[in-house]
Amino acid sequence: MKFFTKEVKIALVAIVGIVILFVGMQFLKGLSLFSSNNTYYVKFDNVSGLSVSSPIYANGYKVGVVERIDYDYANPNQIVAAIGLDKKLSLSRGTRAEISSDLLGNVKLELVFGDNPSDKLSVGDTIMGGMQQGVMSQAAAMVPQVQQLLPHLDSILVHVDTLLTDPSLQNTLHNTDQLTASLTETARDLHQLTAALNQQLPGMMNKASGVLDNTRHLTAKLDSLDIEQSLQRVNQILANVQQLTATLNSDQGTLGLLMRNPELYQNLNATMHDLDALLTDFKEHPKRYINVSVFGKKSD
Repeated sequence: MKFFTKEVKIALVAIVGIVILFVGMQFLKGLSLFSSNNTYYVKFDNVSGLSVSSPIYANGYKVGVVERIDYDYANPNQIVAAIGLDKKLSLSRGTRAEISSDLLGNVKLELVFGDNPSDKLSVGDTIMGGMQQGVMSQAAAMVPQVQQLLPHLDSILVHVDTLLTDPSLQNTLHNTDQLTASLTETARDLHQLTAALNQQLPGMMNKASGVLDNTRHLTAKLDSLDIEQSLQRVNQILANVQQLTATLNSDQGTLGLLMRNPELYQNLNATMHDLDALLTDFKEHPKRYINVSVFGKKSD
């Protein structure tokens, strides 16, 4: 009697298929029947969607998976998860495991290493776990505040509608349009003024250059002047003026005598007065001084 009958072959194929299916399912979950990972334990108060085969990352690199989660019904706040980590990875004391999730809802476990890398944990030790304060956690924390804000949202919308229909707001917008138009016109005038200045600037620069040249020539002429000789001439003129002043103040010379001798001044004044009277009399009676006779006879 043959052992490998048709029924036995069918049974063996079914068993092999079941084994392959089981191994494939474990592989798809990220688990391995012949795992060579080191096992550590993480204690949580709340696993928040963490499940078996959830990936474990360290600094963004996958280093293991969650192998098992044990829930203590007698103590619900003590949930222990067994994690399998690569043997090449060693954990320092103080390392934490934080649960995080992305926007698509994928949950993962992130390792946060301790501050002392020289103090290593032993395989099988327990570390503390918690929730990562990421974007989703912050959004969940904001939900109660949003719920409190919802009752006031209707009144806020009413106030906003009142504000938008207020005529003063429309006037303000109209004035803003006018102000914008004025600023545009001012900017255009400034542009024209700038263009005119740019056209006149070369001429102004040429004039400024001419002024600088004249200043330079004047400075050169001043440098060429003999200041010492000019000062000597000024001193000589001042000495002559001083000598003239001294002469006038002395009794020497006609001007000095006239200025300092009252008697001479009075005699000169009297002489001038007599001369003036003589001229006046000469004009009035010229015959007294000039006698002309046709026949050569002198008349009295």
